[in-house]
Amino acid sequence: MVHCVILPYPSQGHINPMHQFSKLLQLQGVRITLVTTLSYSKNLQNIPASIALETISDGFDNGGLAEAGSYKTYLERFWQVGAKTLAELLEKLGRSGNPVDCVIYDSFFPWVLDVAKGFGIVGAVFLTQNMFVNSIYYHVQQGKLRVPLTKNEISLPLLPKLQLEDMPSFLSSTDGENLVLLDLAVAQFSNVDKADWILCNSFYELEKEVNNWTLKIWPKFRTIGPCITSMVLNKRLTDDNYEDDGVTQFKSEECMKWLDDKPKQSVVYVSFGSIAALNEEQIKEIAYSLRDGENYFLWVVRASEETKLPKDFEKISEKGLVIRWCSQLKVLDHEAIGCFVTHCGWNSTLEALSLGVPVVAMPYWSDQSTNAKQIVDVWKMGIRATVDDEKKNCEKRSIKALHNGNNEE
Repeated sequence: MVHCVILPYPSQGHINPMHQFSKLLQLQGVRITLVTTLSYSKNLQNIPASIALETISDGFDNGGLAEAGSYKTYLERFWQVGAKTLAELLEKLGRSGNPVDCVIYDSFFPWVLDVAKGFGIVGAVFLTQNMFVNSIYYHVQQGKLRVPLTKNEISLPLLPKLQLEDMPSFLSSTDGENLVLLDLAVAQFSNVDKADWILCNSFYELEKEVNNWTLKIWPKFRTIGPCITSMVLNKRLTDDNYEDDGVTQFKSEECMKWLDDKPKQSVVYVSFGSIAALNEEQIKEIAYSLRDGENYFLWVVRASEETKLPKDFEKISEKGLVIRWCSQLKVLDHEAIGCFVTHCGWNSTLEALSLGVPVVAMPYWSDQSTNAKQIVDVWKMGIRATVDDEKKNCEKRSIKALHNGNNEE
């Protein structure tokens, strides 16, 4: 039996698609070992019994990024300790009678390829973002797009005309942490051409032109997405279910009964993922637009964000329900959902696209503005909330008008 090690970056948005891809590989008879950092593994939920879990060190075993205090400190230490402990893990698995045949690694870890090749193991890189976004970072890595960006209009091969606001946020910022993250995104392509396979969490027809362009550069490139739970897409995994739609650090709250009582397409679902931290003024704008709107609403607000809610805003009311977490795929697949107000993270975008849910785009950072550009102008599956030029927040009147189905504002 072929034994494959899966190594995602320790973040919800990176682990989930690689976990779903792992389950598809299992259908083909592949033995899977999922590897994450010791610090991240302590809080993981929903690890299937059929997938072995192993850990490596990021150098901050008690608290990961939070313990490091900055991305710069975290990534510098991780790149040193990670390579050493991954090599030790591959040696251990070999001695135990389960030698590794292939390592599928997150593209944020270009150093993994050197470790795998040192053991004579096949190395396949996994791109968690779409090729529209990846091609932008690739042009930066090739020196064909100079940063920080200063021009308001950007032209790149096989992409539509892009405004500065459509580009990944790291490309126009000179902030220290943003520069570190830009380096991380660009370094994905430092040795990608040396990988045995280049896999992308997208699908061919979605980005046909840029995918064809990519194939000419990297003949071993393949789109293998969307990597979301097979329960939704093709019902192939009989033991798959919505509650196990991802390896997560959060526990689900029950909200399906609440949705069951609502009319078809009457509920606005609002969620900004596991990282985005909106300011208090923006939270207030969203809260009052939902409260004063014509629709029911289901709003996911993480525990760390709850204190930003207005004092006079009820978390449980006749019109709405605020929860800390839910099974997003299960919610999006419910007939009561009419639209999805989202930060446009790539996983959320793929889920909405796959389930046919219209989107109100409110991008926060990173690749999300670029995803919003595709959602609105390329795939025509949503609309974008208006941003106040001074405060850089999405306006209450804009959000309210959009989720009420009126795009006149």
